[in-house]
Amino acid sequence: MKIIKPGFEILTPLNGKSILQHIEAAGRVCYKSESKITDTSCYDFVKKIIARGHEAVLEHYSFSVKFVCDRGVSHEIVRHRLASYCQESTRYCNYSKECFDSEITVIQPSYMQPGMKDFQIWEKAMSACEDAYFDLLDFGCTPQEARAVLPNSLKTEIVMTANLREWRHFLKLRTSKAAHPQIREIAIPLLMELKSIVPIVFDDIVV
Repeated sequence: MKIIKPGFEILTPLNGKSILQHIEAAGRVCYKSESKITDTSCYDFVKKIIARGHEAVLEHYSFSVKFVCDRGVSHEIVRHRLASYCQESTRYCNYSKECFDSEITVIQPSYMQPGMKDFQIWEKAMSACEDAYFDLLDFGCTPQEARAVLPNSLKTEIVMTANLREWRHFLKLRTSKAAHPQIREIAIPLLMELKSIVPIVFDDIVV
């Protein structure tokens, strides 16, 4: 059994200024103010449409992120309906195969630390799930049948593609104090990285 930390990867190459220019080009059609476009006008334009709540304009640009997280966190991610998903399938992935190093991989809970009693209880439970999964495969069950004993902590990879407006909604919800600590563990670093790449669009989302 392998224990890892969660993470993410932005799959779409992002150029902050180009994104803002794309949004401005689409948004100015509403006002027929294309003649006001300059090399730097996109910054003020996007800032004003967000301030006015005219966020439909932000739907004209989308990008993809691959999350490495546990199955529980992935269930929260896919609740964001205005997005597209591809996820590692426990129906078709056979973790006894060499491509998975013949073991399951689980995500360490952010609120448990090795050596502590709660971590030891969790680790023992994960090991028991792995043993049961491989026993079922040895018995003749298919991966989609044996997955019944796989834990919520099982590592999964999920690609989410959404437009800027939905990413803003996702990050507002999933970085808040009310969000589950394990989804905050990946959402907060993602927000920080996006703030550093794309000006203005995510600036008003405060953790």
